[in-house]
Amino acid sequence: MSLINKEIGDFSVQAFHMDTFKTVTKKDVLGSWAIFFFYPADFTFVCPTELEDLANIYDQFKALKCEIYSVSCDTHYIHKAWHDVSKTIQKIKYPMLADPVGHLARDFEVFNQVDGIAERGSFIINPQGKIVAYEVLAGNVGRNADELLRRVQASQFVAEHGDQACPAKWIPGAKTLKPSLELIGTL
Repeated sequence: MSLINKEIGDFSVQAFHMDTFKTVTKKDVLGSWAIFFFYPADFTFVCPTELEDLANIYDQFKALKCEIYSVSCDTHYIHKAWHDVSKTIQKIKYPMLADPVGHLARDFEVFNQVDGIAERGSFIINPQGKIVAYEVLAGNVGRNADELLRRVQASQFVAEHGDQACPAKWIPGAKTLKPSLELIGTL
């Protein structure tokens, strides 16, 4: 079953953000674009490479008025401990959400029941709180922040220009497609 256009459920979780703990709720997410970036666990090997990749271009996401929320089933205390000992994780400026009981991971259907962790899932959420794009990968395959940024740009473009579509490898400023009912009828 597809999660496209599914509205995210209500939630209230603790987060580690900018050297402090805070609460993040669904209300905080609504009204702007967001990425929910699930990863298996803190103090692992692939996860910090992905989180650093996002941190390196975080300003580009913010320029698009898109917040990144990294999410694992660790507590906010573990996020802080990882931040305190890892130069890589110290680069992160976006909120790290704590999901120790897997509430968010279950809502986004990435909870691995056997291991009690989240799978690698990336979700683009529109300002209305609906999923407009997502991917879920095996735990040993890292994701690319540049491609995620491109998908946010494309999602924002089609949200603004509903009569157009973005072809493969589309980048801002490139040619788009305008689907025609005539053309569709000949397929």
